[in-house]
Amino acid sequence: MTGTVRDAGRYVRRAVRAPGSERDDVVLHLKTVAAAMTAWVLARHLLPPAVSTFAPFTALVALQATVYRSLRDCAQYLFAMAVGAALAATLAAVAGIHGWSFGLLTLLALAVGRFGSLGSHGTQVAIVGFFAFSSGHGRIDYIGQLVASVGIGAACGIVAHLVLAPARHTLRRQEAVAALFTRIERGVGDLADAFETDAPDADRVRRLRGDWRGLSADADRIRQAVDAELENSRLNPRRSIDGAREALLRARKALDVAQRCLDHLRSAGRSLDHALSGGEREALPPEFRRAYTALLRTAATAMDAIGESTRTDPGPLRAALDRASAELARAQEQAAASADQPAVTALQGTLVTDAGRLLEELREGCGELERAA
Repeated sequence: MTGTVRDAGRYVRRAVRAPGSERDDVVLHLKTVAAAMTAWVLARHLLPPAVSTFAPFTALVALQATVYRSLRDCAQYLFAMAVGAALAATLAAVAGIHGWSFGLLTLLALAVGRFGSLGSHGTQVAIVGFFAFSSGHGRIDYIGQLVASVGIGAACGIVAHLVLAPARHTLRRQEAVAALFTRIERGVGDLADAFETDAPDADRVRRLRGDWRGLSADADRIRQAVDAELENSRLNPRRSIDGAREALLRARKALDVAQRCLDHLRSAGRSLDHALSGGEREALPPEFRRAYTALLRTAATAMDAIGESTRTDPGPLRAALDRASAELARAQEQAAASADQPAVTALQGTLVTDAGRLLEELREGCGELERAA
């Protein structure tokens, strides 16, 4: 318990010191408390106690991480509530209050709740129907009070969101993508060093393979953050940088390129690690190693250009990719010249294949960014 309290204190301090996910989370919790409390007080003063609990509950539903999600979930909940109340009122009026009619209500409510348009609130059709049928006996006055309570909660939640809308983090997401590409570029440089030097550090190559896996996990995490910020930009009254949505879409496309390139870089790192363990690395011709090193360094330059926060200038990027293609051709020529050496033929073929696929991904990514621009 002491450790939990200590972690909570650190979490709050991070939220106070700097903007970020911690502050967003704390602000959302505070808004939720204020909205739920206000909804409960209003419902207690204006409506009977039998329905007042629905007001703070609806306020919780109406306060999600983004304005768009809040409005969507609130609309789905209101629709589910209306359907459940209508079913309860209809069955109570037509069939009366009986065990079998309650069972029929449950069956119909569960069937209606399966419609995809209700999202995660499909079960609310049955829950609201139970309240309207059991506590209100399907009476119109009870259902009217229930609707009023839900309306108070929804209004309190939406007003809280509009008064203090979620913060926008477009620049932070762009910076995270750019930092990821910088780390990838650094890793490609380390891989190039391992080919260039005559005595590469096997432990460093092995650590580099672990770094690729870590970068892939970071790319997935940043992708989720970018997707969340894209949702946050919808219907959010807060202003952000000009062209924020386009910038986020570009960042997502850049992440797609990064994730595909990391697959091929992991393969090249695995091949080099196995070659160091088996002794094939020393048998690689120096000419091939020089061509492959130049290819990796040029590919790293291209990747850095794709990961820039600002819009990529296609001219220099295309020129870098053309240079990389020429260096790949030289590496292929050197591999063909040493085809009579079985000890390195398979290794050279694997490395050239990985490099060719890497360049294909970079060219495709360049084209995607140009089309997006």
